[in-house]
Amino acid sequence: MRRDRGSGRTERDEQFHDFVVSRRPRLLHTATLLTAGDTHLAEDLVQATLTKLYVAWPAFQRADNPDGYVRRVLVNALIDEKRRIWRRREKTVAELPDVAGDLPSGAGAAGEAVKQALRELPPRMRAAVVFRYFYDLDVAATADALSCSEGNVKSQTARALDRLRTALPTLMPQGATP
Repeated sequence: MRRDRGSGRTERDEQFHDFVVSRRPRLLHTATLLTAGDTHLAEDLVQATLTKLYVAWPAFQRADNPDGYVRRVLVNALIDEKRRIWRRREKTVAELPDVAGDLPSGAGAAGEAVKQALRELPPRMRAAVVFRYFYDLDVAATADALSCSEGNVKSQTARALDRLRTALPTLMPQGATP
């Protein structure tokens, strides 16, 4: 591994730095969607993902589908986070004192209802919905991102949409797909 003169950085460090600068905003956006708007958890997921990517940088560079590799690491970080014991004991509250809203100005109550409905979905179902309908990935690409079969993606997505239709009857008419 070569070192750059004066900076103490290796070539790998430079490549990783360039990757982070170019891709972090998109990763954070995806993580925010996967966490149903929990920006703090999204930041934690991005940091965990970037840490894992740095450690596995040579494998990432050899990957046939680098975007799929990153999505898989991000989803795995979310699933790992949801499995932590302390996370299961944590209780969410409806209102936090003196916290600015993180919704776009036009989203209003409908946006909050969608976020709440997404929060109720298990992480893999939520990921299937986000990748299929927000990022418009096909079934195969979503299956690759989630490390599961295409049939699993279809069933997870169908179940998630049923739950969303139940949770959001006024926002999603029966038979409509997001």
